[in-house]
Amino acid sequence: MSHINSVRIDTTPSLLPTSEASGTPGLRRVLTYGTFDLLHYGHIRLLQQASKLGDYLIVALSTDEFNALKGKMSFYPYEVRKEMLEAIRYVDLVIPESCWEQKKRDIEQYHVDVVCMGGDWKGDPHFESLKDMCEVVYLNRTPGISTTEVKSRLENKH
Repeated sequence: MSHINSVRIDTTPSLLPTSEASGTPGLRRVLTYGTFDLLHYGHIRLLQQASKLGDYLIVALSTDEFNALKGKMSFYPYEVRKEMLEAIRYVDLVIPESCWEQKKRDIEQYHVDVVCMGGDWKGDPHFESLKDMCEVVYLNRTPGISTTEVKSRLENKH
């Protein structure tokens, strides 16, 4: 949803013009994936950079169940993390990420032109395999900040 003069305008992908990936001029759609737990300025910078790659930023947010499968546990539950992401001006849509295999389906369903991830994912087959469907861009992480580092600092204070 976009807000213009306090009027809510439905901007869900099904109602938006199709993208370059579909062969029709329209919005250039960017998709990124992540857990976005303990939201920090590194996340904000990544989302800002991602939004500059196109006109419409979709964030696929790892569900609590998917995080458990990956051996991760979030401090904040999915719905809270989703609400925080939706409040960020760079983010146009938040969708659930529930498995590794959904990425190709997401690209097709949302007519994605660019998938972007942090540079630490470069070379990962989950993302490299998408290059035949869309552009794949790896963004530099913000030095000196990560969720792992924040959690470690918090644990060391107790």
